[in-house]
Amino acid sequence: MDTPYLISFEKMGSPEIGYLSVAQYEEHLPFDIKRVFWNYGVPDGVERGNHAYVQTRQVLIALHGRVEVSLESKEGQVLSFTLQHPAEGLYVPPHYWRRTRFFNEGILAVFSSHVFDPADNLRDYQAFRQ
Repeated sequence: MDTPYLISFEKMGSPEIGYLSVAQYEEHLPFDIKRVFWNYGVPDGVERGNHAYVQTRQVLIALHGRVEVSLESKEGQVLSFTLQHPAEGLYVPPHYWRRTRFFNEGILAVFSSHVFDPADNLRDYQAFRQ
């Protein structure tokens, strides 16, 4: 089974002019991007997610603020990540139950390997664990 991991994106620039980071297929992303969305305006401490995907792979990037991500495998292994740098992403493979908490006006960008399909989205935790 594929496992989650952090991805470091090159940070180009300086404090005087700002920064640029790039995510490219094969170099940084292990899939072609089919869908991009972002969560914002989430009040501090609010939990989002609470689902898993059957096929979809994603890379999550906190563009602003802090986002705490908890991932649980079907076997019950729990991994925790804190995203707070736009030059860092989290690869999330299928079959991981995810919970995200937003802090400091967190903005989370999500790059997905598939377009949204309700049949690919598991929202029942007990069904996920089976």
